[in-house]
Amino acid sequence: MSADTKLEQKRARKAAHKQVVDLTAGKASARYVRVTPMKARRVINLVRGMNAAEAVTTLKFAPQAAALPVRKVVESAAHSLTDKRQAAGLDTDDWDNLYVAEAYVDEGPTMKRFRPRAQGRAGRILKRTSHITVVVRQTRDPLEDAPRKRRGLRSGRRPANQKAQEKGRTR
Repeated sequence: MSADTKLEQKRARKAAHKQVVDLTAGKASARYVRVTPMKARRVINLVRGMNAAEAVTTLKFAPQAAALPVRKVVESAAHSLTDKRQAAGLDTDDWDNLYVAEAYVDEGPTMKRFRPRAQGRAGRILKRTSHITVVVRQTRDPLEDAPRKRRGLRSGRRPANQKAQEKGRTR
């Protein structure tokens, strides 16, 4: 095998590993945020699917403490997308066309602390952390706007009152 073919093979492998840059989505995450995941999810659920500009305004006036880090992540994701599009030479419109496509909170590591209690005991304090991730997209997919069917219970079972109706025993 000659040096030229080895070099060509190496270049081909390198080109195969290059990531394709998605110019329709911007992603940002904040890790180890000192907010409990449960409280952060409450705030994230407010803005999921919302227009990016509306989401930032909503979070600016939300009374929850978790609104500040979530707002920063939404802004960062939107700026990430506009920067990517600007680097590619595409138009960078306002945030009117951007929307929060994905938003989720994962649990981070928990810091364990102890507080003295009565009779020589120690009470455990868990200081929870969160990993907040937001994906902002450029254009909406028409399938996402379609109304979704409501599903019953997650386990796939029918509710108890539906079973009773089928048997003819209704109140």
